[in-house]
Amino acid sequence: MAVFDIKKLLQSVVTHGASDLHLVSRSEPQIRLSGTLKPVNLPVLTGEDIEEMCYSLITEKQKQQFEEENELDFAVVLPGIGRFRANYYRTLGNPAAAFRIIPIEIPSLDELGAPAIYKKLVKREKGLILVTGPTGSGKSTTLSAMLNEINLTEHKHILTVEDPVEFIHRNKKSVFSHRGVGDDTKSFAAALKYALRQDPDIILIGEMRDRVTIEAGLSAAETGHLVFGTLHTSSAPGTINRIIDVFSGDEQPQIRAMIASSLAGVISQMLLPKLGGGRVAAAEILIPNNAISNLIREDKVHQIYSQMQLGQGDTGMQTQTQAIVKFYKDGKVSREIALQYANKPDEVAKNI
Repeated sequence: MAVFDIKKLLQSVVTHGASDLHLVSRSEPQIRLSGTLKPVNLPVLTGEDIEEMCYSLITEKQKQQFEEENELDFAVVLPGIGRFRANYYRTLGNPAAAFRIIPIEIPSLDELGAPAIYKKLVKREKGLILVTGPTGSGKSTTLSAMLNEINLTEHKHILTVEDPVEFIHRNKKSVFSHRGVGDDTKSFAAALKYALRQDPDIILIGEMRDRVTIEAGLSAAETGHLVFGTLHTSSAPGTINRIIDVFSGDEQPQIRAMIASSLAGVISQMLLPKLGGGRVAAAEILIPNNAISNLIREDKVHQIYSQMQLGQGDTGMQTQTQAIVKFYKDGKVSREIALQYANKPDEVAKNI
């Protein structure tokens, strides 16, 4: 018999202001608070406990899918508690689960303290905007705030393709078509193949995980749509390399040309623990100018970083080092955290 009720457990996660809940056998439940895992004061779980708790949230069809594939991604709404993105998996033969809280209220860019350039980016008529970073770096939150800004100010048809659908936007000035992979469409590739027939102004691709989705995103951005996408990369120049590397050598010149002409911006972010609790998002922001577009075309991506340091005047560009150093000087993060999270710790050390 399960020791506790999963709904009560998820309710307590919301009450504590945690971001995630982890259920793994041979461990007590753990929650992530301000980026750090903390055990909940409850008994150690067995595989049977987890199975009983987790199966109470899913349909027969989902159970069957989990038993066949040993993986299950879905979103669940618990009335009065909240909305969660869930992943069920197996470890040493036992079921395990990770739940991420998705706020029902979508934050504004101002509430996130986002750089001013974000509001300029979302005014673009077309182009590809990438928000990247490791898992749990707040990519979905930043993207939802950017789409929320459009929803408040413009009359657009916004099509999102996600696995699963995370933030659900209420139509204000814009109209949203949320499509969940598995529920509303078979795959990212299928959804994107038909997307242009659905007359979108803006397309959000939940994850540009393979060649087909990347190609579809680039094509849509070239044909007059504003496309938002995410990748698991930790720097802006690294993001461009990741996209190019998905394609074979003879295709790369054409892909470089597509990126050079359609890329509107790359935001690579990371959440740093803040002094006094909470977290702050350090963003590396790349806004291509002529010099950067030429470097992409000419296969000189390694030179982009120095261009980012130069071309900052009114572009809104910044390196991750600058973002972290500013947090340190504003008393938001400690020296240890600044160096621990930096892509270029030597550069940060020199600047602080």
